[in-house]
Amino acid sequence: MPRSMDREERLRVIARASWRVLARDGLASLSVRNVAAEAGLAPSSLRYVLPTQQALREHAVESSVAGLQGRLAAVDRSGAGWPRELLAQLVPLDDERRLEMEVYVALGVAALTDETLRPPRERYERTLRRACRDAVDALVQETGGGAGPVDAAVDLESWARVTHALVDGLALQIVHRGPDDDPAWGGRVLDAHIDQIRTLARALSTQD
Repeated sequence: MPRSMDREERLRVIARASWRVLARDGLASLSVRNVAAEAGLAPSSLRYVLPTQQALREHAVESSVAGLQGRLAAVDRSGAGWPRELLAQLVPLDDERRLEMEVYVALGVAALTDETLRPPRERYERTLRRACRDAVDALVQETGGGAGPVDAAVDLESWARVTHALVDGLALQIVHRGPDDDPAWGGRVLDAHIDQIRTLARALSTQD
């Protein structure tokens, strides 16, 4: 590992190494020594930026939040089909998203008893909810909904909560099935859900 590595690059390398250790060996193995070995760094080099095991945990979960937010921010919302692309970022359909989800599951459970991990976990959940609401709103707008009969007939927030529950369930099932399972089925389930929203919104928008 280059000795000239700057602080931000060092933190990025440590985060990725932390994710791999978590996914492969579990939360109990997330130690300064193990992560340093995974990253190819001396333990003293890692402690320079993250001096304790607790700081290492916090950085791992913070980096998973940042990864999700970065992917969502990169979605181009100017063209057609972006609601599906946005929701797809919430489901581990590739190795990168699977690793992130495995980290979030492990540290999300730890946050139930570790108060320092709760704020980033709550930010992760808020980010998911906001993405689901944005996608549902856009799908309804495609039908000419908005302030018309669709909004009068349904609670869009409830639709967003159902969508959030769906992507959470898909994410957990894909992770639990293991890396040898082809996650493409998750994309098909997501597409079916989107079609259902569009169909219902279209039907409601044509009501007198």
